[in-house]
Amino acid sequence: MNTPQDSSLGREVAYPTGYDPSLLFPIPRAGARAELGVAGGPLPFAGHDRWHAYELSWLDRRGKPRVATATLQVPATSPNLVESKSLKLYLNSLNATRFDDDDALRARIAADLSACAGAPVAVAFGLPPMAPADAGESLDGIDADFDAYGPPDAGHLSADEGARVDEYLRSDLLKSNCPVTGQPDWASVHLRYRGPRIDRTGLLRYLVSFREHAEFHEQCVERIFLDVLARCRPAQLSVEARYTRRGGLDINPWRATAGLPAPTAMRDLRQ
Repeated sequence: MNTPQDSSLGREVAYPTGYDPSLLFPIPRAGARAELGVAGGPLPFAGHDRWHAYELSWLDRRGKPRVATATLQVPATSPNLVESKSLKLYLNSLNATRFDDDDALRARIAADLSACAGAPVAVAFGLPPMAPADAGESLDGIDADFDAYGPPDAGHLSADEGARVDEYLRSDLLKSNCPVTGQPDWASVHLRYRGPRIDRTGLLRYLVSFREHAEFHEQCVERIFLDVLARCRPAQLSVEARYTRRGGLDINPWRATAGLPAPTAMRDLRQ
């Protein structure tokens, strides 16, 4: 079984000189989900991991370089996540590779990522539009004391059963760390829910308590979703984290209660 420690993360790796799908490194989701109490049976959420690729290049049939951006979407039901550095190396391996046309490249990337993830991966050229700066109601102006930075403490979460609301909350203060390299990962959290009113100060304290936590992006979002669902008992819940770019890639994991449509794909200013 592949583990993060087996990947190229934190290691010096030769720059690829030709197309090499073997660079893609799958990490099974089962281990991290078992730690969250999600093992076997149907998943308690729907969702996907949406990647934005800003540095995509290849050669046309006559050897002329082409450049583009792309959006890649991995379903949360896939047995594997795609490790980020391996994805960067794989995309760079296309730089000196000729393709008959743009769709041949798109189809090749989709096939290779699908094989790595173990489920169909959607690939499209281009990026989503930028989100308006006032999307959601920001928690970040809350005046409170903070002194807990890890591990994540779901004890901060609570909700008022006597007040039923439909809210869209946002915080730009999520930070966690790569579990292999220790490098910081930065994100904005977009939380939509319907149900008992969530205590906002407690929610922000909870998000801040990820600050020294080491976990992959996808796993952080699943932890947030499950903790809010268990502690606050919303009837509907959607959690999306939009992580800042690293190595020409950013990732936007989204998890939600069954039946909710995916939020409109957007990019935040920091991305």
